[in-house]
Amino acid sequence: MATSPPHPSYPIGPADGAPLAGPGTAGSLRHAHWWQRAWVRYGAPSTLLAISGLVILALVREETGTEGFLVGLGLAVLPVPLLIAAFRWLDRVEPGPWRNLLFCFAWGACAAALIAIVANSFATRWIATATADPSSADTLGATVIAPVVEESAKAAAVLLVFLFRRRDFTGIVDGVVIAGVTATGFAFTENILYLGTAFGTDQLTGGTGIASVTAATFFVRIIMSPFAHPLFTVLTGIGFGITALSADRRRVRRVAFPLGGLLLAMGMHAMWNGSSTFGEYGFFAVYAAFMVPIFGLLTWLVIWTRQRELKTVRAELPAYGVAGWLTPAEPYALGSMRARRIARQYARRHLGRAAAREVARYEAYATSLAFLRHRARRGRSGPDFAVRERELLGELWRRREVARPALDHAARITAPPVPVMAPPWPVYGVYGYSPQPTPYPAYNPYRS
Repeated sequence: MATSPPHPSYPIGPADGAPLAGPGTAGSLRHAHWWQRAWVRYGAPSTLLAISGLVILALVREETGTEGFLVGLGLAVLPVPLLIAAFRWLDRVEPGPWRNLLFCFAWGACAAALIAIVANSFATRWIATATADPSSADTLGATVIAPVVEESAKAAAVLLVFLFRRRDFTGIVDGVVIAGVTATGFAFTENILYLGTAFGTDQLTGGTGIASVTAATFFVRIIMSPFAHPLFTVLTGIGFGITALSADRRRVRRVAFPLGGLLLAMGMHAMWNGSSTFGEYGFFAVYAAFMVPIFGLLTWLVIWTRQRELKTVRAELPAYGVAGWLTPAEPYALGSMRARRIARQYARRHLGRAAAREVARYEAYATSLAFLRHRARRGRSGPDFAVRERELLGELWRRREVARPALDHAARITAPPVPVMAPPWPVYGVYGYSPQPTPYPAYNPYRS
């Protein structure tokens, strides 16, 4: 439920536009512990990821050689922009901060990849020594050890964002995006290693063209299955997303769903890695029977969830329109991705790129406000609900002069006509009155 006053009052914060006092603001951080200070929270992870990146760079280059590393890097980067764009498109309803995505990609490419290389190598050597069977150790390492180690390492990034950026982690789509970007970073580093090693093998054997090991590796990892690692880790992200939608008092569910998603990710990863042991066509059978259908099912689930988020925006924001914080047209426009795009284009065309960015921020804050109110109505809001609501209303109020005309224009362009029934009595001046009511398009204030 909204706790805003029946009419907007401005300014609702300090006159200079500073943020309201409350959790997470400068006033509350004066007495914060040293580990809560900004330079620690940002500096420590950045340093850790930088060190991990340098170590993983040295390890991969040592394994592939300089020339193989450069070839692998050039080929492995090809699917990355497409995957990032796809996950960013899914996140357009309530876009998360770029810093979260950058952290997740860096964690997957550096920290998770380093953990996987070290742990997998150590476990495989230990199994080979204990069993005196190197071939069996490689198979066991690929089908058992690697899925557990790699999915756990990638899930750590999802857990960190869930714990320390909880405000940005509100549902299933957020879990999918965070997990998918993390796995994209991990696959990027792994592809460099595999493609670089394949290139080195071709140099030794003289393989060239389509028959080369490099071409076969590129076809399998870049063309056929660039979504493999994201698909596995997305299952973990969905588990965390369901937990984000659950009430705090349901502690068993809050632990069971992330753990269940992680176990599913490990199982699917193990099946994928073990497909080569299922016979000559085992890889293609697993790909056609499991990977493609599950990929389609998860894609449908995420798009369906995205549409539900838009419906939530349209359902929750009218309460703020009644209170005077929004215009009557805004809830409809903010609940339509096409209307949002038109609003940004309108602002860019008439006021420039800076205005378009302000409209985009307005849309993001309004969406966060709708989700916040939705969680409050379902008993899942935290103790800082009122403070957060006022912060979001303040952000909207400060941008209203730029955003409202653009959103009103978008609503007029995209709102459908409202059909009404003709009155069942003669209308003066209308020829050929019929007693049967016929629909005709009524005046719609949202259309030009």
